[in-house]
Amino acid sequence: MKKVRFYMALVVLVSINMTMAAQFTEAERITHGVLSGLNSVLESQERKQKAELYAKEKAQFKSAFDDAMDAARELEEDGKYADALAKYEEAAVLNWKYGYSDQRSLTRKITSLYVPAGRTEEGPSILNNSKVTLPDYSGYRFMRENPICKPSKQAERIQILRVCCSDTETRIEMEYETASMNANPYIDPDAYIKGKKSGKLRIVSAQNIGVKPSTTRVEQPYQKLRFALIFPPLSLEDSEFEFKESKEWHFKNIPCK
Repeated sequence: MKKVRFYMALVVLVSINMTMAAQFTEAERITHGVLSGLNSVLESQERKQKAELYAKEKAQFKSAFDDAMDAARELEEDGKYADALAKYEEAAVLNWKYGYSDQRSLTRKITSLYVPAGRTEEGPSILNNSKVTLPDYSGYRFMRENPICKPSKQAERIQILRVCCSDTETRIEMEYETASMNANPYIDPDAYIKGKKSGKLRIVSAQNIGVKPSTTRVEQPYQKLRFALIFPPLSLEDSEFEFKESKEWHFKNIPCK
């Protein structure tokens, strides 16, 4: 009889505990729902405040953008290219943040003034093709411009301009269009090329772009940085190879013969 009473009491206690646990779980669920709702309201208010502040700033700086553009055009017409370039760059910073005009067109204008303004050895002038293009390619057994090869869709702004092969090196000349202000592109030191006969060959050096941890600063968005990557020589038996620097920068079927 005592055993029966004991088990009955145990059943009652278990039932009470389960009921209390369920109540706590329901309370926690309700509390979580309330907190989530409050967070959503706060986030919505924060987004609204940011949007209002952005709109206010955009209207506030519109006259500064227009003034910089007008001054830049006048200075350019007067042949004062260095001053004009500085004004165009001033406008570009505002335009990138607030979107008053087409940034690509503004960037092309800035790029076109580097040489007339004498900015060939500093800042964004790293884009100069003369720092990458060789005056003589006769020392290579194979040279092809614009090889038929495409990277992944995520890397539409990167392209191969030229591939050169010799008995001492494989040279890949590339162009990368940045998409943000003050970009710092670099090359991963594990970048490699790979041929069926050559196997995997890691990068030896780079020209006009930093190899991580070094970076290369490009101030304006939509600038096109040209650079060259140097790898060991490919086997004479290879007719094509692949280049991989990252998941996005991955080219296949690059001709080399």
